[in-house]
Amino acid sequence: MRKLEIGPIRIGCGEKLVLISGPCVIESEEVVFSTAEYLKGLCGRIGIPLIFKSSYDKANRLSVDSFRGPGLDQGLFILEKVKKEFNLPILTDVHSPHEAMAAAEVADILQIPAFLCRQTDLVLAAGHTGKAINLKKGQFMAPWDMKNIVEKVRSTGNENILVTDRGNSFGYNNLVSDMRSIPIMQEFGVPVCFDATHSVQLPGGSGSSSGGQREFVGTLAKAAVAAGANCLFIEAHPSPENAMSDKGSQVPLEELEDLLLVLKRISDAVQTEEVTHV
Repeated sequence: MRKLEIGPIRIGCGEKLVLISGPCVIESEEVVFSTAEYLKGLCGRIGIPLIFKSSYDKANRLSVDSFRGPGLDQGLFILEKVKKEFNLPILTDVHSPHEAMAAAEVADILQIPAFLCRQTDLVLAAGHTGKAINLKKGQFMAPWDMKNIVEKVRSTGNENILVTDRGNSFGYNNLVSDMRSIPIMQEFGVPVCFDATHSVQLPGGSGSSSGGQREFVGTLAKAAVAAGANCLFIEAHPSPENAMSDKGSQVPLEELEDLLLVLKRISDAVQTEEVTHV
């Protein structure tokens, strides 16, 4: 497996479990800064490398009335301030080839949203930036089909690839996570992340927006780490009940520490077992 390197952070087999976290969407500079400060302090104490994530635009909302964020220019301005203030690598979504070029000026990792993972022009444009690419597996995709998306990025000469599982569509307003997806996608020679918060979404479950079952985030995250995930994606918010996006699935900041301590112990145990069997 090729390891993904983002500054001093390395994602891959034999490396520390890495956390991608932050509020789902940029609601305000205040929320983003307070969340980044909290997460950096927490992850520093625990010893888990952190990549900060927030979206400048949630373009894949169900309703036209849903909050989308500050937009490309203002959003990147805020993320750049976070990057400089807290010395954190940044991950954010891109939705078009134009956005990929602009976001690459700030972000360390460009994320292809799950609904857009088959958009060839977008994937190629992101790959051509030379930045690391996080490919979210579409809810409609079998894990083995993601190899074709990985190869699209590789065709640009870019090998800095992470693939993220976020559950599979199953019936009405529900997702199911198959932990077999993690080792299956690792066979592509790339590290695999598990998105524990989007995987507990209930798409469209609140009528004009997605619902969520936050109580299962820990269950799925622990299962994913035990299955060998190299990285976890857990969106967090100071007050999820007041969040302007994904209020049913984001984790309250004060609940993260206990969960991360358990996840770190599971990761350490899995790595010890892998070394024992080498």
